[in-house]
Amino acid sequence: MESTVPFHRPQITDAEITEVVESLRSGWLTTGPRVKRFEEEFAACVGGRHGVAVNSCTAALHLAVEALGLSRGDAVLVPTMTFAATAEIVRYRGAIPILVDVDPVTLHMDLDDAERKVDLFRRGVLPPAVSRATRIVGILPVHVGGVMMDIGRLRRFAQKHSLWIVEDAAHSFPAAWRPGPGEPWQRCGEETADITCFSFYANKTITTGEGGMAVTGSPELADRMRLMSLHGLSHDAWGRYTGNGSWDYRILAPGYKYNMTDLAGSIGLAQLERAEEMRRAREDRAHRYLEALRDVDEIELPEEDPDRMHAWHLFPLRLRLDALAIDRNEFIAELKGEGIGTSVHWRPLHFHPYYEETYGWTRSDFPAASRVWERLVSLPLFPGMRDEEQDRVVSAVRTICRRSAAVSVPTAAAQ
Repeated sequence: MESTVPFHRPQITDAEITEVVESLRSGWLTTGPRVKRFEEEFAACVGGRHGVAVNSCTAALHLAVEALGLSRGDAVLVPTMTFAATAEIVRYRGAIPILVDVDPVTLHMDLDDAERKVDLFRRGVLPPAVSRATRIVGILPVHVGGVMMDIGRLRRFAQKHSLWIVEDAAHSFPAAWRPGPGEPWQRCGEETADITCFSFYANKTITTGEGGMAVTGSPELADRMRLMSLHGLSHDAWGRYTGNGSWDYRILAPGYKYNMTDLAGSIGLAQLERAEEMRRAREDRAHRYLEALRDVDEIELPEEDPDRMHAWHLFPLRLRLDALAIDRNEFIAELKGEGIGTSVHWRPLHFHPYYEETYGWTRSDFPAASRVWERLVSLPLFPGMRDEEQDRVVSAVRTICRRSAAVSVPTAAAQ
């Protein structure tokens, strides 16, 4: 048994190794036929029309907002409870992210608060550094942990305010939603937004080591993202160096170096074959946690929604700090002492120096996120997790909660 239960362990099999070896032997190391296949097969898997494979989800998000015309003076609604990339790609374009609080139950962007932020923006009463934007043009929702937000409500909100939608779906493959029981399912990426962006980082639900994919129903947006992903050249590397290609090219725009390699695409193809199998394995681990920890009073477990097909990228606990004599950081330290890897998703953006100092956001602007993040701990969850590893995690959580439970002192009246 390993001395530590890791927070994540990628599941790499002989299939991935074989694909990479075949790619090496083919002579195609950079963007080539395997990337093209991966784009086509991934888009088909999520019900999308066009896929553009790139070297990270951050790159996919950046290309998405560029293709949609985001520019200096524009503003975009972004949840404060997210990773750095969701907001920083707005800054890459010289635009301003307007941070939005989260729903305290789902941790998704709170569309009621988004409505308030739109109203405050129009009245010019947001912090001065935010109010200098001239218009709000888009919204960047995040499907936290692998469970999708209410796409129907999101679309209605975006339509009301004439906003484009770019989904940060870094956690959400494969995932799906439906409006209610008996309604048809819609997969994440099945034209659930103008552009949906996925991550294939090492700890994601499928991996290419580093990598990402932008999926869209628009051929024009796909063409623009593909063009800008490789220096804005008129032909990609594959087109230039195949027998049917041309040596010549034209620079059509000042693009970026975001293309995915065939080595990464090879891993992706093999992972894609097992995507649903791995999702079910994570779901099994999640259900095992739910059963084993349901009677622990000092924690709150993630809720399941029958109208969501959960990707189970994360298993986040919420500590009941009123029932514990230790705080979240001490809880994590004790888990570490027991050899358990953990993480926190996430420190809200308004708690980071850049967003505090640049835009003047304060804790009171985001009451739900400010409260809940201090209670969050993500436990290890991955498809190859062994029973004995999960049993160690469960035992550690139960032990820490038992020995750190707050002791209630009887009041005089009770005595």
